[in-house]
Amino acid sequence: MNPAEWLVRAARRTPGAPALLAGDRVVADYAAFARAAASIGAALRAKAIAPGDRVALFAGNCVEYLEAMYGIWFAGAAAVPINAKLHPRECAWIIENSEAKIVIASSDHAHELADVLPAGLDLIRIDSADFATMRETSPLAEPTPMADDAMLWLFYTSGTTGRPKGVMISSANILATALTYFVDVDDVSPSDAALYAAPMSHGAGLYNFMHVMRGARHVVPDSGGFEPQEILDLAKNLRNISMFAAPTMVRRLVERARAVGSDGDGIKTIVYGGGPMYLADIVEAVEVMGPRFVQIYGQGESPMCITALSRETISDRAQPRWRERLASVGLAQSCMRVKIAEADGSEAPRGTIGEVLAQGPAVMPGYWRNPQASVETLKGGWLWTGDMGAMDEDGYLTLHDRSKDVVISGGSNIYPREVEEALLAHADVAEVACVGRKHEDWGEELVAFVTPAPGAAIDPGALDAHCLDLIARFKRPKAYYIVEELPKNNYGKVLKTELRKRLEQS
Repeated sequence: MNPAEWLVRAARRTPGAPALLAGDRVVADYAAFARAAASIGAALRAKAIAPGDRVALFAGNCVEYLEAMYGIWFAGAAAVPINAKLHPRECAWIIENSEAKIVIASSDHAHELADVLPAGLDLIRIDSADFATMRETSPLAEPTPMADDAMLWLFYTSGTTGRPKGVMISSANILATALTYFVDVDDVSPSDAALYAAPMSHGAGLYNFMHVMRGARHVVPDSGGFEPQEILDLAKNLRNISMFAAPTMVRRLVERARAVGSDGDGIKTIVYGGGPMYLADIVEAVEVMGPRFVQIYGQGESPMCITALSRETISDRAQPRWRERLASVGLAQSCMRVKIAEADGSEAPRGTIGEVLAQGPAVMPGYWRNPQASVETLKGGWLWTGDMGAMDEDGYLTLHDRSKDVVISGGSNIYPREVEEALLAHADVAEVACVGRKHEDWGEELVAFVTPAPGAAIDPGALDAHCLDLIARFKRPKAYYIVEELPKNNYGKVLKTELRKRLEQS
């Protein structure tokens, strides 16, 4: 199934419906959106792009991003969306590894790339006359047919443990993710609007499919990214806004809403994921903004589609175990099977910690030209996620940490997230990240990087006493590093690899 067919259907059904918005300004209806994509597809064909070829996208959020992606699919090619915050040399490596034949980039990114790309590679500026000409090319009559196993999205992982791996996402993967969204995450109506405040090269971009299917609006903020007040203003004006947000983004949005006395009026749904959402933060989010939140858990290898925690569960305070459920990432999405495994792959007893395994039509077929990594990750018909978690008797999955983040001190496992949850309950703590530090006798010991709340001064002794009230003595941090801010990627995820580097350097 070619997703460009969903765009064509929406354009035929409601050609005059608003489709692409820059801020609150409509720049294309569905007829214009579909025609631009068909024209770009034709222009790519004229540039010798054949079905199965790769076309890279290196740009920040903009409405042209969607036109370019659907143009790539019209031609039957695979899109390679690249994180706009990457260094040009990192981007060039991805382009070379994917064997992309064309790169479509914004002007600032194109300028940076020009010196590091191979000679002769076609580099098209997304805001240039060349791209405008592509949009005016005589359009393809219809999208190129795609088989279920055709790769349509080649997503490169963050590469925190070495070179990034290319996750091959097939047509069938996208179809499973999209249809399951309607069942387990949220419904979409034509009056809704997808707001792209998180990078379109990542999970936020994947949520375009559901809104194209239903002929809903697609909104790119004028800032091109995440500005809390801008989002609150757009929601109030446009209404029925849905967006994907990392937990750190949710925290900032809630802080702003509280500061200006807003309850998020106009926001329909905030789907959060991509990192740990701490219990105290989501409790506050619901208190301030009401039942607008849904959590998903997924990976690039199973895009946005492993488990989901429903709006009703997140908002429920009558259920006796509501806190435990709110701290979880929910139940397996309808198209997926999820289990907790021992090291040998056997299923772990309910309530015990093991590695999270996932199986279903949303799971990738493998890594791009990396058979060894594919074999290591896809074993026995299951995706080995690398995440550690436990599942209760009702099927709710609670994540503890990435397997590589678990700290083993003197033979005892310490899960940093549990300690982080405890520290965040202290009034003086704004953010915290715990990692392992080498120890001569114990192998590792847990330490905490802490950012103070506004106007607060961190007292390590008080934090120690606080931890001893909540968790076992051996789990408490052995040192506290007070920092102004935690290092994060452009998706808002804390870079624990960077914190470990700081420890090594010191």
